[in-house]
Amino acid sequence: MNPEDLKRVRRFNRVVTRRVGALDDAFLGHPRSLGASRLLFEIGPDGAEVRALRGRLGLDSGYLSRLLASLEAEGLIRLGRAERDGRVRVARLTAAGAREYRQLDRLSDEAAAAQVAALDDTRRQRLLAAMETVERLLRAGAVQVEVEDAGSADARRCLARYYQELGERFPTGFDPARSIRTGSEDMNPPRGRFVLARLDGEALGCGGLLLTGELPYIKRMWVDPEARGLGIGRRLLAALERLARDQGATRVRLETNASLSEALQLYRSSGYQEVDPFNDEAYAHHWFEKSL
Repeated sequence: MNPEDLKRVRRFNRVVTRRVGALDDAFLGHPRSLGASRLLFEIGPDGAEVRALRGRLGLDSGYLSRLLASLEAEGLIRLGRAERDGRVRVARLTAAGAREYRQLDRLSDEAAAAQVAALDDTRRQRLLAAMETVERLLRAGAVQVEVEDAGSADARRCLARYYQELGERFPTGFDPARSIRTGSEDMNPPRGRFVLARLDGEALGCGGLLLTGELPYIKRMWVDPEARGLGIGRRLLAALERLARDQGATRVRLETNASLSEALQLYRSSGYQEVDPFNDEAYAHHWFEKSL
């Protein structure tokens, strides 16, 4: 990034931190820091797993533990174990914590209204639209794509949701047993690779690369419907292509179903060319190849 762009980013950050009250000792005029207030708000009426809080807020484990201990000492939360898994720590609001949560919610609404109160309707709508754009782009920039064990809990969860979506979208449904076999052993070294996309610690997309055929073969590409539009599919595809190049490949293959219109658009716009069928995938209508 050039120096002028860096200045623009830093100027934006200074305005935002001042306007949202991040520099105040007492956030929203309440006797609690922004970090502690945000943590209390994230726990919310339903409670939250500690590991989920760490992922959503991007907090260091030590700092998060200190904040949780402080809120617990004040009687605002209680820490316990999840009913379904005793190894998982959960934070829940006490009655006092719930009262403070409601107060923070009200104060946050008032602060948000104050930020736009001086603007006329046209400028207010421009600001709100710009906020939505900034939020979406910042979320896209926070996505992390990494190689993952295809047998991990997050990988299995993504694949299960992928199969469920195919079953809903394909006219004939989807039976994994009829599709080309891609077990975890096929998408882990040395036979393949598997990647996951995470946002705030949550796995929202996946993709596999099979290395045992004539050419590397991309399979099981999926992005959570709630996260589409953030460029995650393109990031996953690029990561799999890099992994194929790392193995010395000069071309890569994939196929898809006609019902997956967004996948077709992604592959074509990413330089994939339609070719004759190269396998007997039961659910494929289009076969593609790309020079790397």
